[in-house]
Amino acid sequence: MFKGVTRKLLAAGVGVFFVGVLATIGAAKFIEHTNRMSFCISCHEMDFSVYQEYTKSAHFQNRSGVRATCSDCHVPKDDLLAKLSRKLFAANDVYHHILGTVDTPEKFDGKRLDLAKRVWAAMKDTNSRECRSCHSFQAMDPAKQKQRSTGQHTSAQESGETCIDCHKGIVHKPVHKELQKQEEPASFDLS
Repeated sequence: MFKGVTRKLLAAGVGVFFVGVLATIGAAKFIEHTNRMSFCISCHEMDFSVYQEYTKSAHFQNRSGVRATCSDCHVPKDDLLAKLSRKLFAANDVYHHILGTVDTPEKFDGKRLDLAKRVWAAMKDTNSRECRSCHSFQAMDPAKQKQRSTGQHTSAQESGETCIDCHKGIVHKPVHKELQKQEEPASFDLS
């Protein structure tokens, strides 16, 4: 009787193990496929807006020939759970694509600041993890930076600031300027 139960438990354990392996491989393939630039810009909204901005940025073309793709900036590199979490976060974009809430340049621009705030908050929460997969304070050469940049980077490092605290709008339309308008106190005409 014990042998029959033991064999069934062993068989169930092996089965669960193989299902887990297959699920992990499937998730990795899914992430690999959805991290491709062609996948990212297959949505009309991304092609007519953020992709066009990206192609004009230093992340697309620069003197060193290093190109960052969408996933380099928007998907964690090494942590499978963080990658899956990011993909679930991106499901909201798919939802709005299907609803058509951002399917024209006008609609997209109307939601752009809110979309940007979500991305900035996620980057802030992870200490700009995706930025730091390519950029690090230790690898920066202050002699090759402008004096203001050197001072800002030193100050940021000392105070624990993260990349996104200063580098909003580095690749995409600089909607962070709209934040200042929202935060300004209303002026009243007392005349």
